[in-house]
Amino acid sequence: MVRSIESDVEAISRLEAVPTILRVVTETTGLRFSVIARVTRETWTACAVHDEFGMGVKLGDNLDVATTLCGVVRDSLKPLIINHASQDPHYCTHPTPKHYGFESYIAVPIFLKNGEYFGNLCALDPRPTQLKEPKTVAMMKLFANLISLQLDAEERQNKTREQLVSEQEAAELREQFIAVLGHDLRNPLSSVIMGAEMLTRSQLPERELKIVRRIRESSRRMSRLVDGVMDFARAKLGGGIALSVSRVDDLAVSLRHIVSELESAHPERVIRFSTDECTGVRCDRERIGQLLSNLLANALEHGAAGTPVEVSLRCTEARLVLSVTNRGEPIPPETIPLLFRPYRRGPTGHPRTGLGLGLYIVSEIARAHGGTIEVFSSEESGTTFTFTLRQVDQDERDSRMVCAG
Repeated sequence: MVRSIESDVEAISRLEAVPTILRVVTETTGLRFSVIARVTRETWTACAVHDEFGMGVKLGDNLDVATTLCGVVRDSLKPLIINHASQDPHYCTHPTPKHYGFESYIAVPIFLKNGEYFGNLCALDPRPTQLKEPKTVAMMKLFANLISLQLDAEERQNKTREQLVSEQEAAELREQFIAVLGHDLRNPLSSVIMGAEMLTRSQLPERELKIVRRIRESSRRMSRLVDGVMDFARAKLGGGIALSVSRVDDLAVSLRHIVSELESAHPERVIRFSTDECTGVRCDRERIGQLLSNLLANALEHGAAGTPVEVSLRCTEARLVLSVTNRGEPIPPETIPLLFRPYRRGPTGHPRTGLGLGLYIVSEIARAHGGTIEVFSSEESGTTFTFTLRQVDQDERDSRMVCAG
């Protein structure tokens, strides 16, 4: 990652510990100027400054790195310590101490968490000072490491802030997306379906009537696709599918209507529906109907042509069990755990008539109800999807509400 000098200066300036570190460095060493410098091969930039004798370097100032000793530290990646520059055999003739007017100088490198060189923690003074002591060097290294840790924490906080902003933007886009689907697409489709329904009841020649019926069925399919994508958006991005649970005394009648609709859409197929009376079921009637519709559509699409699809609804005081069975090639065991993933479709070469959201939405409806959805598939008995919903009596519901409160 290419680092920005400006962002590094800002990052250092946001670290609350930095002013204290620079003040402690000056007080402990006796050097009245301390600085955190961002150093590259081309630049020297002051990221934080503590100046007690008026050297004149301020936050954000740039110096010619060739005129400083920080380039030496950058190249060696080791601390540099000078007690008395004018008497030091290596630096008595060096132009830097004379140029900036200092006698004592100490600089230790700052490394980022990934090992990348960042710059130096430096201190200097026009007066000579005894700096070549283990305690002084250890303190400077400790502070350099502390600055590195603080920079790492700041970077992680920035990433977290960016993620929060990104999630907020995604949430806004999600709401816009659902609004577009719910209004700008759904409403026109409803008008097309209604118009097609009216035309099918008019006195049209058989050829035109077939075209109108095809328009009606295609529009219905588009409407189902829109509903599926909206449910996916709510379930995957919005925290789950919302339910409107109530006591339903005619669930079998509602589900029989679903079966009849699919029989009309697939006149060449046989759907056998067996049911108990099923009164007093606690569920979302519309969502259970959607669950059955998706399971039936899946069975009709993937079941062997010419074989019936069987729907069974069984109710007891303890549970509701709804199953859909079709005949045909069994589902491989390793594929079954993948069936309820979004955008999962049939095997390669199989006609694709949807987005692959049907079974995912089935699993989300089951989960929202606190129920389960299971699959069993074999050559002998076919493929069966079974939705099981445990029925909770009123006393237990009251108890759960008390516990939740």
